[in-house]
Amino acid sequence: MPSRVLLIPPDTRPPTLELPAALARMTGTDVAVPPPAALPDFHTPGDTGLLGRWLEAEAPMADVLVVCLETLCLGGMIPARRVSDRLDTALGRLEVLRRIRDVHPSIQILAFGVIVRVAHDNDPHEEKPYYGQWGRELRAYSTAFDRHARHGEGERSALDAAHAAIPADILADWLATRERNRTLHLRALELLHAGVLNHLCITLDDTSEYGLAAHDRRLLEARADALGVWEHLDIYPGADEVPCALIARALHPAPARVWVRYSGLDGARTGMAYEDRPAGELVRAHLRAAGCVLADTPAEAEFVLAVNTPGVRQAHRQPDYATVDTAHRHLPAFVDALRDDLRAGRTVSVADIAYPNGAEWRLWTLMQTLPLAQLAGYSAWNTAGNTLGSAIAFGKLAAAVTDRSAHTGALFARMVDDALYQGQTRAEVRGRLVAPSPFDLGDQRAAAEAHLRELITPRIRALWDTHFAGTGLPLEVGRAHLAWPRLFTGVFPLTVGGRA
Repeated sequence: MPSRVLLIPPDTRPPTLELPAALARMTGTDVAVPPPAALPDFHTPGDTGLLGRWLEAEAPMADVLVVCLETLCLGGMIPARRVSDRLDTALGRLEVLRRIRDVHPSIQILAFGVIVRVAHDNDPHEEKPYYGQWGRELRAYSTAFDRHARHGEGERSALDAAHAAIPADILADWLATRERNRTLHLRALELLHAGVLNHLCITLDDTSEYGLAAHDRRLLEARADALGVWEHLDIYPGADEVPCALIARALHPAPARVWVRYSGLDGARTGMAYEDRPAGELVRAHLRAAGCVLADTPAEAEFVLAVNTPGVRQAHRQPDYATVDTAHRHLPAFVDALRDDLRAGRTVSVADIAYPNGAEWRLWTLMQTLPLAQLAGYSAWNTAGNTLGSAIAFGKLAAAVTDRSAHTGALFARMVDDALYQGQTRAEVRGRLVAPSPFDLGDQRAAAEAHLRELITPRIRALWDTHFAGTGLPLEVGRAHLAWPRLFTGVFPLTVGGRA
């Protein structure tokens, strides 16, 4: 088991920084992260020079490096979509990994990059400012370009119309940013081929069947074919969860067999809102990234991945009786099976992907009859990929847990964020505000945080008293607040004390 990990995350939100660090610490592994001044703050880029110097200074004391390429080379996952840094500058920053490999040949270097998304919303803060005005037209161009590339001249008129609808300078800038970042990923493939990297994940954030992200994916896959690097490469839909997956891969390198239990008999075929493939293929991709394989029976599995899928396809508003809560699944039977797994002593990690961006409240209510503190993992946040990668990492590392309080804290934190906040409280806070923007709360942020603390603090304590008091571990609850000036991500300071 490695004793020290260096982590360069995509940003500083709790699920992308604190969760992967907590997963490592629950196995007794020391985790070091860069100083705050080096890391991005929302769309403000981090200090790439400081990051590189920090890496070279810390590498002699480390066994594993898990690094987000966008943070290292462009200041962060979101800044990478906004900054105007030159390609040669970004590639020069990447060379620090080659220098570290030359000086420290035994260190494991696991890296990941995120193909530039085509955002579903007209967000002027996570994207370039012009996306707030031209997002719809850029999305139409993205789809038309890929359809033309795949299906030929029959799609030419749609592509020409989409091209004509966008100012030339905006389209050129948007495409140049994509090309720069794709070239960075192509260089990372070369580092993988050269042995500088031990493993590489290139993921697609908020993707769909057609679009420029799918086009980039095919280009990268073709280069991977030419280099023959697939044994150490994963390209699949994901983003925020990849640090968790790579930490699980590094700290538990042996392949883990996993029995996947879906909430519906056809769960593997259900459709996702932010991914380009059905749930079953998405699960297989995330299992491989973390170093897991499918088991043939529960008895031979190292852990059970319990996946709550929609009846047919994900939807955004709960309850949705058209595509999610349908006769294609039976949640009481799913919960009964989880209870039986726990009684049989199986390791169980739950991934709730029925709805994006929070737990399905019907399932969460049914799960209150389970001994939640006995779960190895729980996740229900953001995209299906974010949820799956987090839950799989919990499951794979369960056998390596040496710090019970750290594991309990990580598990409880996900329930607080994914169920209590994302699944319940966030909508209530929004309802108390005056027409809040989903992109920037502006002068309503303070009021939002006050409402957040009022609503969620007693719920946190009630959840602990009901399901975790029996662990004998003490809980301290800090002041809840928002990670960024929007409701999308909350921060819930929790300290679970003691060691067992």
